[in-house]
Amino acid sequence: MLSKLTLILTSIMAALPVVSQQAPDASQPQVKVNLLNVCTPSAEEQKEIAAALARIPKQPLFSDDFEISHGRSTLADAPNFLQPGKNTHVSDEPSIANYVRIRREFAVQALFSSVQYSFSDDGENMIETLVLHVRDPKDLIQVSMEDSASAITNAESMVGANTPVSRIRLERFGKSSVALARCSASENGPAPDQSVYEPLFHSASEVLANYRSLLSVKRTLTVELAQIPSAKKETTKSKAVRPHDEKK
Repeated sequence: MLSKLTLILTSIMAALPVVSQQAPDASQPQVKVNLLNVCTPSAEEQKEIAAALARIPKQPLFSDDFEISHGRSTLADAPNFLQPGKNTHVSDEPSIANYVRIRREFAVQALFSSVQYSFSDDGENMIETLVLHVRDPKDLIQVSMEDSASAITNAESMVGANTPVSRIRLERFGKSSVALARCSASENGPAPDQSVYEPLFHSASEVLANYRSLLSVKRTLTVELAQIPSAKKETTKSKAVRPHDEKK
């Protein structure tokens, strides 16, 4: 009997160091990862997106403050959080993009304090982004909309075509973001049915079209892009595919 009890105690003592090694280290910070379902947001998230879009002023009063800038940016390394599919080619060569930014301040104490429009062209894809910043962030911080095109030859044609929005994102204070994006078929399955989200895409596209006019985007892009010295692009840049789930 004593021998059996000794064997049990010995087994327990031998297991203790293993338990101690597996215990979490309180000195190490915990990392929390939130996955955003950008293809099929919930009904509650749809309501949040619709409410935020509805609060964007259609005829805002701008203050005298503004900013217009242009330049060129180089992306030497592909972001390591993008997980390309098996048929996606990612080049090691840098991607060079010309860009133009337009920012205006709102004059009155409305929900939003400023709006910024950005245009980027890397020779393969043109991207428009409209971001509205909240004046006094309590829940919502900013609303952003984005569209892109690869078959249009120049910025004037893209702006003139009123390219529809393909991504909507709400940045929230103390909470994970809410996002909606056009999603296509992937190696894991067919494209999801996004027909229920069409009113949101339509509303966002109307907002972007309205602010293209308010910010005189078409005329400004023509002037600003003409001032950027041309750069010879000797390599073919990669086409990155956005994942269906984003990490924040």
